[in-house]
Amino acid sequence: MVSPFAARSAASPASTTNHRSPFALRYKKQPHYAGFPLKTSVRYGTIATAFGATAGIFAVFFFGEVPRVRKDILMNIPVIGGYWERSIPPEDNPF
Repeated sequence: MVSPFAARSAASPASTTNHRSPFALRYKKQPHYAGFPLKTSVRYGTIATAFGATAGIFAVFFFGEVPRVRKDILMNIPVIGGYWERSIPPEDNPF
């Protein structure tokens, strides 16, 4: 008995090695940075940005009552700097 595969492989050996099935998996190299894939980096970067922005806003309001921070940093913010101006009315001034 003759194997049906022997005749096919003997007839065209190059075509069998170059053939790729349309249903085969297509592997691609994933872009990465320091071993982290792009999808993972974007996900962790988004989470880190959210935590950083939250911590920054907390720090602004927590240190907003310190006079040096208020005068040197917060009052120099262009749009919302007037929020931190603290003026004493003349009738409350003991001097």
